[in-house]
Amino acid sequence: MIRYMGVCYYPEQWCESSWKKDAAQMAALGISFVRINEFSWSVIEPEPNNLNFEWLDKIINILGNEGLKVVLGTPTATPPSWMVKKHPDKVVAVSGIVFGHVPASIIAIILLPAPSLECIPYIIASALIHQGYNWYLLSSYKIGDLTKVYPIARGFGPLVATLISILILGLVLDNLIILSIFLICAGIMILGIFDQKNKKNSKIIQYSLITGFFIGLYSIVDGYGARISLSAITYMSWSFILIAVLFPVVLKIKKQKNIFKNVMSRGKQIFWIGGTLSYIIYIIVVWGFTKAPIPMVGALRESSIFFSIFIGYFFLKERITSTKLISIILIVLGVVGIKLA
Repeated sequence: MIRYMGVCYYPEQWCESSWKKDAAQMAALGISFVRINEFSWSVIEPEPNNLNFEWLDKIINILGNEGLKVVLGTPTATPPSWMVKKHPDKVVAVSGIVFGHVPASIIAIILLPAPSLECIPYIIASALIHQGYNWYLLSSYKIGDLTKVYPIARGFGPLVATLISILILGLVLDNLIILSIFLICAGIMILGIFDQKNKKNSKIIQYSLITGFFIGLYSIVDGYGARISLSAITYMSWSFILIAVLFPVVLKIKKQKNIFKNVMSRGKQIFWIGGTLSYIIYIIVVWGFTKAPIPMVGALRESSIFFSIFIGYFFLKERITSTKLISIILIVLGVVGIKLA
């Protein structure tokens, strides 16, 4: 059996003037194979879409001239700093939203009266339920992509809220409204469920459904809490602060360290812009809970994914698949049904 000897070589970390000498010495030692490139992404692409392969062509030619065979690795082991800053990881993204609710909440607390004592149990319950939501959302994102986890979780939430409202709280809804809610939720959920290519499909669906269960729970609690408070802004501002105070416990259990520091260094836009927009949007939703049945408002809220499909088609040139087409039809039928009810 013929044996060959190979080495790892990282020319991007050495002066170019030493490359020929290094190659000659490797050949003289009887080395046959040289593996390169697995840590050089930042050299190949120092800035987004600014690609530089000249140095790679040069070192491959130098090694080849010495009779050395090159094993070319993919440079994905070490993403460049701009990539990390531009696309913060999912833990940083979720944390940025949670902590990003705090600045606006503090301003609201200073300017508005405190909530009534009757609201406190709802605020505490909401904060605790949100920790369960955050736990399973992070767990879902760990094994699945946003495009798969999010539709399942967001679609299942209104179903949970509907069942709790009818079976436990005694809410009476028109049959057409119930059917419409189920149509909207089904239209959203199929976007994430029908992905047979992923071997972790069943586990992702399980975690996403649990996440959706918590969405339904906190929707019910926040809806009733805001009704007692008479102010969605006051109620949710206090709730958001308590959620942010308890969230580090979830991060600690999940062995996530220095997250707030990472948020402020790599996720400032998520913290300031994403957190503020999320604060405003959810308060509008909770205000809607005080004016109409919670399951109906929740379903209509999640139907916004309908617009994301069209944005993807018209602006990002994404293809309308058969699954997306079915989703659009179900969501439209559901919205029309609620309108006619």
